[in-house]
Formats: sequence, C-alpha cells, structure tokens
Amino acid sequence: MNHLPLLVPALLLVLGSHAIGAESDNDGVPLINGCRIEPESKCPNANLRGADLRNLDMRHMDLSGADLSGADLRHVNLDLANLEKATLRGANLNRASLQQSNLRLADLSGASLVAIDGWGLFAQAAQFEGADMRAANLEFARLSGAKLHDVQLQAANLEMTWLSKADLKGAHLEDANLQEVKLGGSNLENANLSGARVRFGNFQGANMPGCVACPKGWD
Repeated sequence: MNHLPLLVPALLLVLGSHAIGAESDNDGVPLINGCRIEPESKCPNANLRGADLRNLDMRHMDLSGADLSGADLRHVNLDLANLEKATLRGANLNRASLQQSNLRLADLSGASLVAIDGWGLFAQAAQFEGADMRAANLEFARLSGAKLHDVQLQAANLEMTWLSKADLKGAHLEDANLQEVKLGGSNLENANLSGARVRFGNFQGANMPGCVACPKGWD
C-alpha cells in the first residue's frame, strides 16, 4: 500500500506547528518559548516575535517588556493586560480588546490596530508612529505624551481621551469623535481634522501650523 498520500498532510501539519514556534502543554494551553498563553500568566520579557496568537484569551497577562514584533494578535482579548515597555512594532491587533490594558512606553510603530476596543487603556508616552488605528475605540484612554506621527485615526472614537502633550504631527483624524478630548499642549502640525467632532474639546496651547480644520481661537 502506498502510504505517501497519508504522510504528506501529517508532515505539513508538523512543519506548520514548528513554523510558528507554538506548542501545547498537557492541559492544551498554548506554550510559546516558555510562555503559557492564558489569562493571568506571567511572561515578562517573553520572546513572542511573529507568534500566531489569534483569538486567544490573554486577559490580565503580564507581558511587560515582551517582544511581540510582527505578532498576529487579531481578535485577542488583552483586557487589563500589562504590556508596559513591550515591543509590538508591525504587530496586527485588528479588532483586539485592550480595555484598561497597560501600554505605557510600549512601541507600536507601524502596528495595525483597526477597530480595537481600547476603552480606558493606559498608553502614556507610547510610540504609535505610522500605526493604523482607523475606527479604534479609545474613549477615556490615557495617551498623554504619546508619539502619533502620521497615525491613521479616521472615524476613531477619542471622546474624553487624554492626549495632552501628545505628538500628532501629520495625524489623520478625519471624521473622528473628539468631543471633550484633552489636547492641551499637543502638537497638531499638519494634522487633518476634517469632519471631526470637536465639541467641548480642549486645545489650549496646542501647536497647529498647517493643521486642516483645527478649531480656531486657541492661540
């Protein structure tokens, strides 16, 4: 009997599992480079570069200082997770939940965060240069001092978001909800706010040269 047709799919399955570096322990919990991917797991400084973490429950995980560059985090639940000083450059977090998570000083340059639920997240002094954050929910988020050069925030919800002293040079905020946003002392040079709702927003001391549709009277 020719067993080759049966062996080829099995071989491909094995090779595929090694390609992403993922294993499972005895109770079926994903294990990547010694990090158990489950709620409340402690994985500070973990190496999760390029890991396939789609749809996983990662609530309350300690991933402080972890390297998640290029990781696939689509639809992941990272509510209340600690990602302080983590590296997520080029990671895909589309439609992930990051409610009240800690992204302080994290690097998300070039990451994709389309339609994330980031209600109340903490991302003070984080790096978001060139990130795609279209339709993101960032209501009540803390982004003071964050760097958001050329970020895509079209149709994002930034109501009551703290962006004081944030650097939004060249940011795209078309049709965004900026009601009651805190942008005091921020840099909005060459940003685009066309169609944005700015009712009760605070732009005191904001830098606005070249800004499209920025509110007047805050000089």
